Amino acid sequence: MARIATVCAVFLLIAGAAGAADRVSVGTVGNNSDAAFFIADARGYFKEAGLDIAFTPFDGAARMIVPLSTGALDVGGGAASAGLYNAAATGIAIKIVADRSRTDKNFNFQSLMVRKELVDSGRFKSYADLKGKKVAILVPGGSPISTLNEAAKKGGVAYADIDKVYMSFPQQVTAFVNGGIDAAIMIEPFATLSAKTGAAVRFASTEAFYPRDQIGMIFYSEKFGRERRDAGMRFMKAYVRGLRDYCDAVVDGRFTEDDKGKRIVGILATALKLTPAQIREAETQAVDPDGHVNEATLRNDLEFFKSVGEVTSRAVTLDQLLDNSFVEAAVKALGPYEPAP
Repeated sequence: MARIATVCAVFLLIAGAAGAADRVSVGTVGNNSDAAFFIADARGYFKEAGLDIAFTPFDGAARMIVPLSTGALDVGGGAASAGLYNAAATGIAIKIVADRSRTDKNFNFQSLMVRKELVDSGRFKSYADLKGKKVAILVPGGSPISTLNEAAKKGGVAYADIDKVYMSFPQQVTAFVNGGIDAAIMIEPFATLSAKTGAAVRFASTEAFYPRDQIGMIFYSEKFGRERRDAGMRFMKAYVRGLRDYCDAVVDGRFTEDDKGKRIVGILATALKLTPAQIREAETQAVDPDGHVNEATLRNDLEFFKSVGEVTSRAVTLDQLLDNSFVEAAVKALGPYEPAP
């Protein structure tokens, strides 16, 4: 009997191990761009895929680069940056695998904000008035520098003729109030917060001068994508399901008022520790329901990074970082996206 009991115990251990969920560490930055993560988690898509998700908050995507490069973090999300490409040039392989946030027609997720006093006085009437102005950008070498350059080009202004200052989005909101900056490239909810202070106005959505700008992406560490490829495939399928649910609940940058919208707003309010009203107040991002990134703007950003010396290697390419195989497999498994009725 003792032997039978031992054999049974062994089989139970084996069965438990076989049924154990794969743990996946996921970096978040705590805004709407993480929506598909939170939706897939709340609706059990990750669990159905046999994954145990451990969310780890970061105060910025740049902070994820080191843990992603070592494999200490499996999945991250954020903007492409000069630092990401410079890391690739040294052999550090972090892969861009899916869409996370972008602009699109009627989506005001990212805006050129201008100090209201300048607009009211007539000292800022067009993109040409960027010349000599103090414009806030999140960080040196971040994708918004390329976005700002596109605005400058529309006004016939040289990028070098703009006075760039670097500060966090909350600091930018304060700087508008105290007159410390003239303009900024801002994402939500900070653009809406700045407008609510009465100190800044939304001069233009960046969609007006940089269409379908790829703002944020999903990153896989090389270790996760290569050594745990099956888990990476299952993660992406669940993530794309989350993307599609999000797309079903958003029209022109706003959550719908029907049950689909209410349920997604509820998930995000819980995840972000905000009220449903706060979630609805801000414009939200566009995403591709199949998870594909807009390669055209990413390539343009990279060339601009090189032109201003932020990316030091002329040889590094987007193709070194881009891996579409995970989204392609997810779409093949799920079928073409069809909006929910």
